Amino acid sequence: MKETLQQLLNNCIEKGSEEELSALAHVLKGFEKKIDHNLPQFIDGLLHLERKIDQEKKICEITVPLNPVWNNALGIVHGGITATLLDTVMGTAIHAILPEGYGAVTNQLNIHYIAPGIGDTLKCKAEIIHHGNKTVVISGEAFRSDGRKIAHATGTFFIIKK
Repeated sequence: MKETLQQLLNNCIEKGSEEELSALAHVLKGFEKKIDHNLPQFIDGLLHLERKIDQEKKICEITVPLNPVWNNALGIVHGGITATLLDTVMGTAIHAILPEGYGAVTNQLNIHYIAPGIGDTLKCKAEIIHHGNKTVVISGEAFRSDGRKIAHATGTFFIIKK
């Protein structure tokens, strides 16, 4: 596996443009962060997630640096990346309040895209609206670095026993 990976890296380094090499470095730094900090999910490292959780207020916030690797053909953050960030912040907020031995999975996610994802960072916030025995309803918002809201989401998550 190490030889195959080394060949892939060498090929990318040899043939890649400066922009492609910058994107590759961003991804590799994310993997390094995941390994060095023993992060629970690959996505945490890949997206360079920084989390803040306020269990008392039932609020979670994540911030990620933007990089062209996450852009669509128009040069703005791909909507799927925004959706992933919103799903992640909402799920993290829910997991923070669940008792030991329980988790939550997305049942329904509704996103309204409002403005293009541009700038240096994206900040996503989530707040629990309703916490029942079997489901949690939550809202989330995504903001770009100039403070403009780019998306609003609501979601329903099933509570499951691990």
